[in-house]
This record gives sequence, structure tokens and C-alpha cells, in this order.
Amino acid sequence: MVAIIAHRGARSLAPENTLVAARKAHAVGADLWETDVAVSADDRLVLMHDDSMVRTTDVADRFPDRVPAPFSTYTLAEIRSLDAGSWFERDDPFGEIAAGGVERSDLSSYIGEKVPTLREAFELTLELDWCLNLELKAQPKPKDAFDVVGAVLALAHEVGIGPDHLLFSSARHEWLKAVKQRRPDFEVQAILGLFPDDPIDFSDPFFDTFNPRITRVSIEQIEERLALGTRLNPYTVNDPETISRLVDIGITGLITDFPQRGSGS
Repeated sequence: MVAIIAHRGARSLAPENTLVAARKAHAVGADLWETDVAVSADDRLVLMHDDSMVRTTDVADRFPDRVPAPFSTYTLAEIRSLDAGSWFERDDPFGEIAAGGVERSDLSSYIGEKVPTLREAFELTLELDWCLNLELKAQPKPKDAFDVVGAVLALAHEVGIGPDHLLFSSARHEWLKAVKQRRPDFEVQAILGLFPDDPIDFSDPFFDTFNPRITRVSIEQIEERLALGTRLNPYTVNDPETISRLVDIGITGLITDFPQRGSGS
């Protein structure tokens, strides 16, 4: 069985890294959802991918004198005051609205969607008895030295979410090792190829699961690693032909913007 992992939720059907995108991914049958943790100016954990919030919120309208300052310079209250949903209909980032893949009623419900807190993401995952792949991302200044691992694990303990419902991925492999030192029961997955200069290196024996950028590896390389028992969840795989080929060779999982396709799951 190939695990279908919804990249930032079902972001082709709903505004990415929101609770509605997570619910949509669950509704279309994704096995997990993936999201990104971000730290606000007042040390609160939220979901956000880009350092600048311009693409996925109305921050440029609400705080025009401060853009493109990163999320790390905004308080939780300021971030929560933003509209993180209305942009989706305007931009139709994956063409699914134009293709008729998004209901009009869904689009109207996205207006005013909030940037979720990580607590809300944990609680939703538990409510749905689902699983979350949380990417631990390097934070922009002034939060670049913030103890992301410690804060996330403390919140996970407080909420009561464990390894049956949560795993961690990161391109900061030392952070994943820190997770395992503190909580050996949690699964960790090493992201490879996040930036162009990052090596595609499967050699670290600490990890048995790697998430490589699909444009940086060949099908032949993937087959070789799978034959050695390595678990692989390439990202971001949206092309139906590539999905079909990876399913055929026994890929562990697929991180995709189109969990509704669910091919091979």
C-alpha cells in the first residue's frame, strides 16, 4: 500500500496549510497530511510555509508598511487577524477551480479562513484519528535560534498526540536526531534536496526513511534504494504518469498536492 501524503493539506483544492485544507485531504482519502511549523514574534507555533506571508494571506493589505517582513516579526494575534483563504479563488494555484474540481460553496467558505495554530493542527489530527507529518523548518530571523524541537515536543506532550498520529520530517537532520534523543518513539524522515545545493545522500544509517525531491532523483536511483530496504516518500509528485511509475516500483509513499487522485493507494 502506498501512503498518500497531502502536501500542506489538499492544497490544490483548498488554501494550503489551513484546517480546511487538512479536512479536505482527509475527505478525499489521504493517509496523512503534511504541514510546516512556524514561530511567531511572541513564540507561538503556527502553520506557514513561506517566510513572507504575502502569497497566502492578505498581509499586504492589512500591514502594507511591514511587508515582506517574515512571519517571525508578527505576533500570533496579528497573524490570526489575517485572511488566509480568500487568495485561493483569486489565484487558483493548481487550476482546479477552472477545471471544475472545487465546489462554489467550498470557495465561499474559504473566505476569512485563519492561519491555524499548531495546537489546532494537533487537535484536528486527533479528532479525525488521522496522522500528521510535521516538517520542522529553519526559522527566519529573529527566530533563527529558537528551540523548535523543544517547543513542538512540549506542545505534543501537552495536547497528548503521540507516534500513532504524528511523525516528523526535516531538512535539518540534526533536529530529527534531537527528536529521537528526546522521544525515541517518534518516527523521523530526512528530507533531501530541499535546496539546489543540498546533496542527495542516503548514506546516514540513522535514518531508514528519506523524503527526496523528485526532480533530484531518477526512477533508477529510487528503485536501487527501495531494493536495499530504504523507505522513500518523494516530493512533490503531481504528474499522473510519474505517480503510476512510482506505485509500480513499490514506493513507500507519495507527497502530493493532489491527494484526491489517490493513485495506487
